[in-house]
Amino acid sequence: MKLQRRQTRGSKRTGYSAFLHMLFVGALPLALYALVRLDFTWVAVLLILLSKWRIFAVKARHWLANIRANAVDIFVGLSVVAFIDLSSTQLLQILWVILYVVWLVVVKPRSAPLWIGIQAIIAQTVSLIAVFQIWSESSITTLVFVCWGIAYLCSRHFLAAFDEAMARGTAYAWAFFSASIVWLSGHWLIYYGPIAQPALLISALGYGLASIYYLDHTDRLTLAVRRQFIAVMGVIVLFVIVFSDWTDKTI
Repeated sequence: MKLQRRQTRGSKRTGYSAFLHMLFVGALPLALYALVRLDFTWVAVLLILLSKWRIFAVKARHWLANIRANAVDIFVGLSVVAFIDLSSTQLLQILWVILYVVWLVVVKPRSAPLWIGIQAIIAQTVSLIAVFQIWSESSITTLVFVCWGIAYLCSRHFLAAFDEAMARGTAYAWAFFSASIVWLSGHWLIYYGPIAQPALLISALGYGLASIYYLDHTDRLTLAVRRQFIAVMGVIVLFVIVFSDWTDKTI
């Protein structure tokens, strides 16, 4: 009887925790929307950061690991705040709120390697787009360091799903490559609609390389598939080089 009572209490606590979690998940996007509409964008940013208080609810030696594990979720949340703030219509703002709910309910909770890869790709893409929309007037040095951090943390999140022995070195290499693209193309900073050229290049190449890595890790990468991905990435880079206006864009 005692064991049964303990199990019943445990199930109740689990039910309460699940209910509170779902309540928070539903309230956070709405709170962000309301705060941005009221011109309290900085409070919305603070709310995203405060929602991660559990990062520091452990011993200090675990803080860096927790920050790295939660970085992609923080990046997506901050990017959504930026997109809501920059949206020209209320309909677009509501769309971003809905997409953020999808992220919190469908994408973020998944722990399979494929989903972790999707989380990393989404976080890197939206973060880079948001950075170049908000800080387009910043110095190249600032853009390089910020994009380096985004690329490093997103790649570490991706590689963690595969127990990659060279995860740190590979993440450093990708971050350096991404920072180099920002430094080179940032001098011209060409935009294709809302997407800056560096964000497009890094996102496209990152998606292609991540897909090749995933297929190779799962023993599904064939020579033909690898050539297709490389060809697509090459076409995207060639399109950017050939069809971009490189005059009078230097910053």
